[in-house]
Amino acid sequence: MISTHLTVAAVIEKRGRFLVVEELVDGHKVINQPAGHVEQGETFIDAVVREVREETAWRFTPAAINGVYLWQHPDSGERFLRVAFCGNCHDHDARLALDDGIIRTLWLTRAELVKRRDALRSPMVLRVIDDYRKDVRFPLRMFQHLEIEDLASHAQVV
Repeated sequence: MISTHLTVAAVIEKRGRFLVVEELVDGHKVINQPAGHVEQGETFIDAVVREVREETAWRFTPAAINGVYLWQHPDSGERFLRVAFCGNCHDHDARLALDDGIIRTLWLTRAELVKRRDALRSPMVLRVIDDYRKDVRFPLRMFQHLEIEDLASHAQVV
C-alpha cells in the first residue's frame, strides 16, 4: 500500500528572493522550501513554524495558506499532501544547528530556481512559488485542528 505523507512548506520572500534550503536526500543535493512532515498531535501551523526554525534558524510567522498540493513521486509512487503557507521570517539565530541533511539556506529568485530546475526536490517547489506570485491566498483558519475531546463533546451536543 502506498502511503500519503502529510507535509507543510513555507514560502518566504524578501526583495524578490525566496528562502530555500539545499539538502541532501538519498545522496543527492536538492533544493526545497523549508518543509517537512506534520508530527503526531501537531497542528499545520505548529508544524510549519517548527520546520522553518529547524531547517533555517529563522522564526516564521504564517500570514496565509497559499495552496494545498497533492503530488505522487514518479519512481517510488509515494504521495505527498503539502499545505503551503506564506509569511514572514524574523529573529534569525545563526548559532542554531540546522536539521540533519540540511546543507545550507539560500535566498534565490524565481529565475535562479528555474535555472536549477533539475535540482528541485519536486515540482511542488516552483508551483508553490508561482501560486504565491499570483496572490493565491486562503485564510489560516481554513483548516481546523480538532482534538478528540472536542469531537466527543460536539457529538454529545448534537
